[in-house]
Amino acid sequence: MAEITASQVKELRERTGAGMMECKKALVANDGDVQTAAEWLRKQGLAKADKKADRVAAEGRVVAAQADGKAVLVEINSETDFVAKDDNFLNFTDAVAQAALHAADIDALKSTKLASGDTVEEARAAIVAKVGENLQVRRMARIDSANTVAAYVHGGRIGVLVEIKGGDADLARGLAMHVAAMNPPHISPAHVPAEFIAKEKEIALAQVKDTGKPAEILEKMIAGKLAKTVNELCLTGQPYVLDTNQSVEQVLKAAGAEVVSFARLAVGEGIEKQADDFASEVMKQAGLA
Repeated sequence: MAEITASQVKELRERTGAGMMECKKALVANDGDVQTAAEWLRKQGLAKADKKADRVAAEGRVVAAQADGKAVLVEINSETDFVAKDDNFLNFTDAVAQAALHAADIDALKSTKLASGDTVEEARAAIVAKVGENLQVRRMARIDSANTVAAYVHGGRIGVLVEIKGGDADLARGLAMHVAAMNPPHISPAHVPAEFIAKEKEIALAQVKDTGKPAEILEKMIAGKLAKTVNELCLTGQPYVLDTNQSVEQVLKAAGAEVVSFARLAVGEGIEKQADDFASEVMKQAGLA
């Protein structure tokens, strides 16, 4: 039996869209032959057609689930917003969210069984056959904690998990709404990388060095610029969306709470979308172009 390498599994996954475990199983069953394994997967109903795998899936839905101290977000992509609203897709994504409560990461999730008895990957392949689009279970985020955790999804497009120590469920949900709206990269100034601060300080110095002001004044100007930049990047430094007269830091202090962690997923984030010329596509299919 040929030894199955990680590169073979990666190639088969990219080619078929099937899960890691299914790809490995297919390669083992076909003596490491990627082409034969791809055909085997198709026959098993675990892979979509090659032409669908090449399509960009940048629409879709973020779903959340929460139970027994666990909270998860999953981004599941489709090619079009039309399919993202289809009942088959919606039912599939809801089932995947529940399954994600029992999966450590995205690869484990694809191998997790749904209530139907199918794995997430098998169910995804079946939905692909029904709706005729490339669908991908792209990524997930999870928080396992005894602290207060809120899961919030805005319009099916943006999902947020927020974990706080102290405070209550209402505060956690309000903070999750804030993160959804403002998308802060960091919790507080202490979480901002030192190299970023050093670079911003260098830029601020270049901006003020020729003003002719005394060194001590320049230092204050630079410190002010840095503080403004860092606060804009941090959850705690931003005006709280539910009460813009207060910063998030002030709201947390009043509640005797602190943010431990948060995660945010937005549909299609980081995916290069195709700009389709639908008129040209129709003419092409009709043999007029």
